[in-house]
Amino acid sequence: MISASFTFAQISPGELTDAHSNLEGLSNCTKCHEMGEKVLNSKCLDCHSEIRSLINSSSGYHSSSDVKGNECGKCHPEHFGRKFRIVNFDPDGFDHNKTGYTLTGSHLKVKCNDCHQTKNIIDPEISKRKGTYLGLNSNCFSCHEDHHQKTLGDNCGNCHTTEKFKPAAKFEHNSAKFKLTGKHVDVECSKCHPATQKNGKEFQMFTGLNFTNCAPCHKDVHQGRFGQDCKTCHVTTGFKIINQKSFNHNKTDFPLKGKHQFVDCNKCHKSGLQTKLKYKKCIDCHADYHDEQFTDNEQIQNCSDCHNENGFERSQYSIDMHNKTKFKLSGAHLAIPCQYCHFQQGKWVFRKIGLDCIDCHKNVHGNEIQEKYLGKNDCTNCHATESWGTIFFEHNRTGFELFGKHKEQTCKKCHEQGENESDHHLIFKSIKKNCEYCHNDVHAGQFKEGEFSDCTLCHTFENWKPDKFDHEKTKFSLKGAHEKLRCLKCHPAVNRGNKQFVKYRLEDFKCSACHS
Repeated sequence: MISASFTFAQISPGELTDAHSNLEGLSNCTKCHEMGEKVLNSKCLDCHSEIRSLINSSSGYHSSSDVKGNECGKCHPEHFGRKFRIVNFDPDGFDHNKTGYTLTGSHLKVKCNDCHQTKNIIDPEISKRKGTYLGLNSNCFSCHEDHHQKTLGDNCGNCHTTEKFKPAAKFEHNSAKFKLTGKHVDVECSKCHPATQKNGKEFQMFTGLNFTNCAPCHKDVHQGRFGQDCKTCHVTTGFKIINQKSFNHNKTDFPLKGKHQFVDCNKCHKSGLQTKLKYKKCIDCHADYHDEQFTDNEQIQNCSDCHNENGFERSQYSIDMHNKTKFKLSGAHLAIPCQYCHFQQGKWVFRKIGLDCIDCHKNVHGNEIQEKYLGKNDCTNCHATESWGTIFFEHNRTGFELFGKHKEQTCKKCHEQGENESDHHLIFKSIKKNCEYCHNDVHAGQFKEGEFSDCTLCHTFENWKPDKFDHEKTKFSLKGAHEKLRCLKCHPAVNRGNKQFVKYRLEDFKCSACHS
């Protein structure tokens, strides 16, 4: 007869570890294995309920992407002997981030056993296990004492960091019910939050303080004569600074408007709040920035035409008001900031700055514009204020009326000179009216009458073709077969120096000059 121990030895692949030694024997196989099958995770988790609980709550290392869904036997194989290390865990090389609790700050310097102690494990089932790393939670109080004794909740991360407990680097007093302003910002915490004893331990009060008024912290120097609401007169920036917002200055003869509302009382009331002040004119308090340029106008002297209480720098002087002066704004002048004309040599100037164009603009034409066209430096005879490039000039006034192609040309085409862009300049008076001044004489002077050629005898301004030329008015009338000949048959192209041209003026009209 074959003994049971012999049969088991034939079936079992090896001894179980000490942790599972109580499961040895054929009758115990199905506690881990399905009949004839591998070990199922569900079988393992039936015993290791603490792991099942962590997986179900999606917390801990066994819920990480590296582990969740794997077979338990992949990391914890069995049947390799009693002393086999079934939990092959290396604390020094372990990535703590996989537990769902990232170590930061001072936690990085703490030894594993400083936190993973039995006393810090809440679950009693897990606390029975020796040397386990399970059972801790991320609540600070599972390892640290609550110095605030449950008065500030259990989320320490709202105020503290893992770098160090003091100071509470993340705490923002503005998120509390009492916002710190003015001199309160510089007061030490312990001045308002005193250290005391609670439950036999040192305790600092952060909640439950009375701050409905100033009296709990400050002595009432007025001894109750003005009530308890100090902020009706005072501000936190300084006790001697009066709360101007609460004081209704509109009940006086000088209602505060604009920036006057934010001026310190002592700026105006230098001799005390009860002293009567002169206030009817701006210059009663403000220096005359314009050096009496407007003292001849009572309204302007009060500054109200140009300025109001919202700010001195932004002028209220309108375009309509400007157009009532001797210099009306139009065109591009409407877009020019005031300082371009009125701020000169570091000072605002409004009177006697000139009315002519050349008072602000340079006469780029020099002496090229005759006085009969310019007239007392009045550029508007040619230019419009909308744009310097917009020209309104009657060219007929010059004695050179524009016809044909001349009408299509830009002014620069005839009036701009200069070899390069930096040397470009406009000329007007220096331009001569003869054709050769702008055009090359392709006829090499054949038709000069005196100093110049009169091109209009043959040509029009529409094109260069000799539309006006009539051969019958020359010394040689075309008749018969001559009328059908091309011009070049009689008028050959000749060279003179380096210039080639068609010879139109012939010296010999005899037949033999052309016919042999």
